[in-house]
Amino acid sequence: MTIESMENVEVFTSEGKGRGLKATKEFWAADVIFAERAYSAVVFDSLINFVCHTCFKRQEKLHRCGQCKFAHYCDRTCQKDAWLNHKNECSAIKRYGKVPNENIRLAARIMWRVEREGTGLTEGCLVSVDDLQNHVEHFGEEEQRELRVDVDSFLQYWPPQSQQFSMQYISHIFGVINCNGFTLSDQRGLQAVGVGIFPNLGLVNHDCWPNCTVIFNNGKIELRALGKISEGEELTVSYIDFLNVSEERREQLRKQYYFDCTCEHCQKGLKDDLFLGVKEDPKPSQEVVKEMIKFSKDTLEKIDKARSEGLYHEVVKLCRECLQKQEPVFADTNLYLLRLLSIVSEVLSYLQAFEEASHYARRMVDGYMKLYHHNNAQLGMAVMRAGLTNWHAGNIEVGHGMICKAYAILLVTHGPSHPITKDLEAMRVQTEMELRMFRQNEFMYHKMREAALNNQPMQVMAEPSNESAPALFHKKQ
Repeated sequence: MTIESMENVEVFTSEGKGRGLKATKEFWAADVIFAERAYSAVVFDSLINFVCHTCFKRQEKLHRCGQCKFAHYCDRTCQKDAWLNHKNECSAIKRYGKVPNENIRLAARIMWRVEREGTGLTEGCLVSVDDLQNHVEHFGEEEQRELRVDVDSFLQYWPPQSQQFSMQYISHIFGVINCNGFTLSDQRGLQAVGVGIFPNLGLVNHDCWPNCTVIFNNGKIELRALGKISEGEELTVSYIDFLNVSEERREQLRKQYYFDCTCEHCQKGLKDDLFLGVKEDPKPSQEVVKEMIKFSKDTLEKIDKARSEGLYHEVVKLCRECLQKQEPVFADTNLYLLRLLSIVSEVLSYLQAFEEASHYARRMVDGYMKLYHHNNAQLGMAVMRAGLTNWHAGNIEVGHGMICKAYAILLVTHGPSHPITKDLEAMRVQTEMELRMFRQNEFMYHKMREAALNNQPMQVMAEPSNESAPALFHKKQ
């Protein structure tokens, strides 16, 4: 049995949620429940020249399709593997004279596959594309307008010799993309590079404190268990980041996915007291807290603007000022404090001010550990970044400890074969070796480290972007 055979799960009716998936056997943390290749997928418009259109890996040098000059591939193997899905697209782009946006390209790829294989269940699928939710009836005025624009553009792009679909069916496909489009990340899982439709994954319902996580690895998604799951238990993933008060999470889910979250964390407002935590001694007045929240929100807006303009020293200045004002008011798990700590540690690392960055990164990790599930992928990535920052700052013991912690989390959420887990394993081995040397002879260790850093270019952190970590599902901006 392969994990792509879907024998580990079955479709059932989940109370108050409609269809869902449940486990047909017991699972433990890090188990892969199923893996699934995309029914159809496309690279984002902004990255079509930098990412392979078959395997979604970022590459320095890509081969271009000689016909349409649009599609890019790692090599001949990726190009050959893509031809079945690219053949119609290739001639349609040439006929249309330009490249349509990612939404239209994805809708067309889905419909060419439907044309080839029919609308029934394809091999390994528990649900057909026809039966996925589209929520078109819940669209607001703005979404309806966008849908009409997309349908018009699609009709101009769609070749007359291809099978002609009804307006209702075309709208259904765009609706499916809107609420089931899954974000594909690059090989290291650090940047969102495309969007795909995975029908089986579309059956997994949301929970703010889920028992599974999804990762894109080597051309397919994996649904991985975060802890013990009993036979017959519903499988859930979180569609959004947990780091928000329950009311705001519910609002986001209503707006983006058209349902009211009834998970235990939302109903009971679990951890809301921590998210809005304030100092205990002396306890600030409600008025002071209200003012500080407003000041923090205003500062975050200014920071966004400065970041988008690349004014990183201004970002650091704004963060320092705001953190100083927050100090007597907010507790170490407060959302507004943590958002600033995350930004300032990332930007200072980029500016190579590692000593200051490491101090903020440690405070951020301390707060995150009290809030996130112990096997949360975003927690793992944050701890990894903080560990690297501390290593760069020369805090070898703290850095090594954090890298070990991150490695343990990513073994569960990403698995040992994922490129980022492999990178982390190499870092863990290196920092362990350095730590031994450090404990034997601290003076010699610092001398050797200095020489090594002088002889090789420092591994600089990536330039901070305004984008947060890749979200699970891709929502059109």
